[in-house]
Amino acid sequence: MLRTHTCGELNKEHGNKKATLCGWVAARRDHGKLIFIDIRDRYGLTQVVFVPSVSPQAHTVAQKLGPEFVVRVAGTVAVRPAKMVNKDIPTGEIELCAEDLEILNPSEVPVFEITDETEPSEELRLTYRYLDIRRPKLRQSLETRHKLCSAIRTFMNGQGFIDVETPVLTKSTPEGARDFLVPSRLNPGEFFALPQSPQLFKQILMVAGIDRYYQIVKCFRDEDLRADRQPEFTQLDIEMSFVTQEDIFALAEPLFQKIFKEVKGIDIPIPFPRMTHAQAMKQYNSDKPDLRQNKDNKDEFAFTWVVDFPMFKYNKDEKRWESEHHPFTSIMEEDLEHFEKGDYAKVRARSYDLVLNGNELGSGSVRIHQRERQKKIFQIIGLSGQEAQKRFGFLLKAFDYGAPPHAGVAFGIDRLTAILCGLDSIRDTIAFPKTQKGNCMMTDAPSEVDKKQLDELGLRKV
Repeated sequence: MLRTHTCGELNKEHGNKKATLCGWVAARRDHGKLIFIDIRDRYGLTQVVFVPSVSPQAHTVAQKLGPEFVVRVAGTVAVRPAKMVNKDIPTGEIELCAEDLEILNPSEVPVFEITDETEPSEELRLTYRYLDIRRPKLRQSLETRHKLCSAIRTFMNGQGFIDVETPVLTKSTPEGARDFLVPSRLNPGEFFALPQSPQLFKQILMVAGIDRYYQIVKCFRDEDLRADRQPEFTQLDIEMSFVTQEDIFALAEPLFQKIFKEVKGIDIPIPFPRMTHAQAMKQYNSDKPDLRQNKDNKDEFAFTWVVDFPMFKYNKDEKRWESEHHPFTSIMEEDLEHFEKGDYAKVRARSYDLVLNGNELGSGSVRIHQRERQKKIFQIIGLSGQEAQKRFGFLLKAFDYGAPPHAGVAFGIDRLTAILCGLDSIRDTIAFPKTQKGNCMMTDAPSEVDKKQLDELGLRKV
């Protein structure tokens, strides 16, 4: 390797030992005969001194250095006198006395300082995202996201779950939001859709006997954006067979205990409190209640389950019933009488949301696993038998082959990371996010394509 140590690794125990560092020039200070630089990588920062009597060649090259130059520097670790120790950084007890310096790549002067003290415009940050990620705050949020996903995988694997990938190119199905469509070159005039969630595939995996499935998965929804929305987002997707709502809670609560212990060092008490949807609306006028005592305290984490949501909501404009969550949600058995009578406003769903500090972290439900019940739900929300067969025939067919009772839940990775980092927007938990208009400033996407590509797809611009 080009380096022997990282820029956050050296300390007084390495005194008088040889070391080679690689990184970016964070700062350069010319004191005449002595030149100092701070060299930075994602692990930390180390001071390097260039002394003419030690290495004239390295000293000469150091005079050419500018901010964000990529360099490789080798030398001997020198322990600083006590009065010269920099207590603000882990490597503050030492400096590297350079004997060799190589410029691996020069850099233009950055369009903004690579520090958390300066706050460039979001447009500038997103356009030069590779510079933005070098700043400690954004880098730390990505590291937190990594720790979160690592904790999730360790926990889920230990509970006997199987990580199964589901397709990214799939069938367009009406699930509430607008689909992103992908034209098929081999099937002119036909389209794939990017999945709004793996909902149907994970239910079919239950039919297939994969009784404990999970996936950290990208989902896509073509909807208007806000600070907490992106056209592509990530969720922890979970499905289990032969379980009840209580089994979902019994899995999720220790999962979040592990996440907050490993990522934040905080002990989260369980079980989480619960309230019905009706209670939440009456007491908080919200189905995402914030149970914290002091809502300026970002160190307080108040979880709650919201249960017993309405199964349906009435669309007055279109004069029809719609699913409150999605049409694959089972109904409360004690509400079957209302369901059979057509009194749909009184029917409750076997669905549940996990809320943290007024934010919906995730949503789930006990699913329908009987073909006829599923067809009836489709009928209520206005899908004819022919339309239901066209859109969801593959799911209904799977239910003919021994579908077990099953339930699931999905938690938003972006939102959870933002809460763990104390951020208002999920954009700073994502390496390369989109703007509120759905654009990528760095790559200038979406963009026009060549006429040849459109011709191959049988498409034309209007």
